[in-house]
Amino acid sequence: MTSATLPTRLLRTAVLALLAFAAVLAAMIAWPSSAPPPLTSLAQAARRIDGTGLPALQAMPARDGTSLAYRAYLPATPVSRVAVLVHGSSADSRNMNMVGRALRDAGFAAYALDVRGHGRSGRRGDIDYIGQLDDDLADVVAELRRRHAGASFTMIGFSSGGGFTLRSAGGVNGERFDRFVMVSPMLHQSAPTARPDTGGWVKVNMPRAVGLTILDRLGIHAFEHLPVLSFALPPQAAADRTPAYSYRLQLAYRPHEDYLGDARAIRRPTTLLVGERDELFRAEAYAPLLEPVQPRLKVQMLPGLGHLDMVIDEAAVAAIVKAS
Repeated sequence: MTSATLPTRLLRTAVLALLAFAAVLAAMIAWPSSAPPPLTSLAQAARRIDGTGLPALQAMPARDGTSLAYRAYLPATPVSRVAVLVHGSSADSRNMNMVGRALRDAGFAAYALDVRGHGRSGRRGDIDYIGQLDDDLADVVAELRRRHAGASFTMIGFSSGGGFTLRSAGGVNGERFDRFVMVSPMLHQSAPTARPDTGGWVKVNMPRAVGLTILDRLGIHAFEHLPVLSFALPPQAAADRTPAYSYRLQLAYRPHEDYLGDARAIRRPTTLLVGERDELFRAEAYAPLLEPVQPRLKVQMLPGLGHLDMVIDEAAVAAIVKAS
């Protein structure tokens, strides 16, 4: 009797434990998201972005047929250098207007992207799978190389776009470009460069993020469209920006989990520019973290500049052009 009962009890205990685990996991995934309060310093700096001469949006198709929006800054003279610009979190191609204009004036053909999940490219705040942005970038570069055969190519990314630039430089797109420029890049929430909650810019739905990570490792991806990151946008800006990222978008628009592995894998000359007074990241931590692991990567800190200043201030924009 006892030997027959023990397996039954063990089975019952296992079933109850599994049900309890499933209930906790469901509660974590259902945990509501909320946005952090607006970050005044960034909101004030954003008002200084000059929209003068903003090119009209155009589009090119990705491999899945989705239209990827971009703005082209084309000089009147023949082009031998092309720059692909990727914006910061929650933003779109307008974020890079001052950089695009300066590159055009220096003789570059500059293309500022609405990265999928932002602006007019795809569903705002979401993508279809982790790695889709890597595929999109490959499609964009293939089309631009068709238009500008023989030109050299530079990828320039700001903030989250800078983190995506590191992902690209050390990943599958590392040989599609001749040079990389990372501007105030987001590396990782546990990196020495990180400030708590990215200086107040980001609020993470931690229970949901952990729950979705568990499901991801179990091979279950059905809920990865749910938002896990919310940004500190003013209410009037939320309708015009991307106020939150899904689980899969936030994993795709950043370096890989082993961000130092991305740095070690860089195959092209790379420059990292950061403002000394960056509010979101610790500017002084970039050089000692990254330069020892990658001799191709050089860090330059610009005195007196904050985070968004790096795509607005004349000296910062000039440094980006010089590094490109």
